[in-house]
Amino acid sequence: MPLTKSLPNSPSLLKRAGTEKLREVFLKYASIQKNGEHYMTSEDFVRKFLGLFSESAFNDESVRLLANIADTSKDGLISFSEFQAFEGLLCTPDALYRTAFQLFDRKGNGTVSYADFADVVQKTELHSKIPFSLDGPFIKRYFGDKKQRLINYAEFTQLLHDFHEEHAMEAFRSKDPAGTGFISPLDFQDIIVNVKRHLLTPGVKDNLVSVTEGHKVSFPYFIAFTSLLNNMELIKQVYLHATEGSRTDMITKDQILYAAQTMSQITPLEIDILFHLAGAVHQAGRIDYSDLSNIAPEHYTKHITHRLAEIKAVESPADRSAFIQILESSYRFTLGSFAGAVGATVVYPIDLVKTRMQNQRAGSYIGEVAYRNSWDCFKKVVRHEGFMGLYRGLLPQLMGVAPEKAIKLTVNDLVRDKLTDKKGNIPTWAEVLAGGCAGASQVVFTNPLEIVKIRLQVAGEIASGSKIRAWSVVRELGLFGLYKGARACLLRDVPFSAIYFPTYAHTKAMMADKDGYNHPLTLLAAGAIAGVPAASLVTPADVIKTRLQVVARSGQTTYNGVWDATKKIMAEEGPRAFWKGTAARVFRSSPQFGVTLVTYELLQRLFYVDFGGTQPKGSEAHKITTPLEQAAASVTTENLDHIGGYRAAVPLLAGVESKFGLYLPRFGRGVAAATPSTATGS
Repeated sequence: MPLTKSLPNSPSLLKRAGTEKLREVFLKYASIQKNGEHYMTSEDFVRKFLGLFSESAFNDESVRLLANIADTSKDGLISFSEFQAFEGLLCTPDALYRTAFQLFDRKGNGTVSYADFADVVQKTELHSKIPFSLDGPFIKRYFGDKKQRLINYAEFTQLLHDFHEEHAMEAFRSKDPAGTGFISPLDFQDIIVNVKRHLLTPGVKDNLVSVTEGHKVSFPYFIAFTSLLNNMELIKQVYLHATEGSRTDMITKDQILYAAQTMSQITPLEIDILFHLAGAVHQAGRIDYSDLSNIAPEHYTKHITHRLAEIKAVESPADRSAFIQILESSYRFTLGSFAGAVGATVVYPIDLVKTRMQNQRAGSYIGEVAYRNSWDCFKKVVRHEGFMGLYRGLLPQLMGVAPEKAIKLTVNDLVRDKLTDKKGNIPTWAEVLAGGCAGASQVVFTNPLEIVKIRLQVAGEIASGSKIRAWSVVRELGLFGLYKGARACLLRDVPFSAIYFPTYAHTKAMMADKDGYNHPLTLLAAGAIAGVPAASLVTPADVIKTRLQVVARSGQTTYNGVWDATKKIMAEEGPRAFWKGTAARVFRSSPQFGVTLVTYELLQRLFYVDFGGTQPKGSEAHKITTPLEQAAASVTTENLDHIGGYRAAVPLLAGVESKFGLYLPRFGRGVAAATPSTATGS
């Protein structure tokens, strides 16, 4: 049951809205005034405020039913106190069940009678297609033989849970009037599509007949199939237990059976059906997490995204043209530029200290111990050059870091996309290759940027009256001079990215929650953690690059290439010299890439564009299968009046449909009859 499992353990899902702000929103939509008080009508609340049933031929009975959830006095009008009370209900951990309870509590007395239950059930699309016996033993067990017993909230939650299971079994009995224990494949499809519609993904729905292989469906198979759909979230946990948290490992039927043996509610027959549904016959009898995600529907979860923009560039991945792919790369390049600039600015003072430390050489007339350590360097820069001395050379850094980080992120994503299979998996060697390509591509921008930045950063060590500027450094070096030390730059950047990006991807996956979602803080942490091994292990190459790119002053050793620098540094200063500035480099690169990557991924979430390709794993793009869920995708991102608990209103109402199968007709009776496929949202 994906909805309840995705709710957080905290006491409240959302923070309550302030009374005055909530009143301001209420008055904006309230169209009725009586005795000095303002009220919302059903249409004010459902159609105007929530943005649902916006069609001109809407079903007014469905609108009234939904409005009655908030209208606890059941007088057809919603007062501010009722509006505020429902906002509070939406913030509770069991808001989904409480919302459903208030839908059935037609009199507003805190209980559900047989008449209340029957009245709502009879208005659902499911009952109109496969009627449920409201006079049978199931109903009498809950409401008594005379159907006079009232059901409280706690009992109602169990009734609602059991109702669909009983409806499925009753539907089977109706298709098997002779009592043979078998139904035809088409009858099986009809029952599942109608009774378990809320649990079906397109892939499962399209294969309901083929999965039976043309044979009649037995009652045990039918029960196992419906049980499997109900238990898919549990199956996912079994898979993660068997793979020790990995979402990409391919596992066999025997492996998942072994992992599931302690859970009596999962049977071998269910596992057989699972592998058949996943098409494991064509995949050497193995499945991975993506197969489970294709079977289990993704509905309302705890993550409610407020996107500043949402654009669908293509209708389906099949529509991805070369032009669309170029647009996608341009989009990533733009976001990467901004993310890189943010990351560089945050850690620039650390970078300056790192450069000063690495440039200390033996044999300098200025003094071999200008800085005892990184902290000493930091204090002396502030003391002698002022606080802004920590940002010496920032401007050319920002001018260069934008395309540098952008090209790195774009190329990594591009190569990963090309090497990712149809199921979204990518082998480790491909991740390393993508990272290496990203590192190589950035040198075009990195080398000129680095050499100018480094000369400006060390300029403060020389006491002179003239101020050295970036443009003067560029003119002095010329075009070819800007690429001095490029081989050392390649030696540093290629292995850095080859280490960094795979480490980041795997760390991010490990830090995701059980639904695969990454909170921004986990993105920041994953980016910072991945930067530690990547930055530290390539420090020798960074030291060599720095020595080659800095102008040697009088009395200092000069170098003629990577190999010459390596030999002279080893001979004059020993192996420890290659690790100078390691701490400063780690403390600079680790947080810089953490900030850069979290900014890059959050920008993709906020300014969402669907190019038909892959999205960053751990974001919150969920499958949308019901009409209300489609409304949820747009309303929660566009209506700024949905504050506090009302941020979850539309997704929760979608959850009432998708979890409990309580689909209400969207259109008027005449329209629904003419266009059944539209009315059912199929």
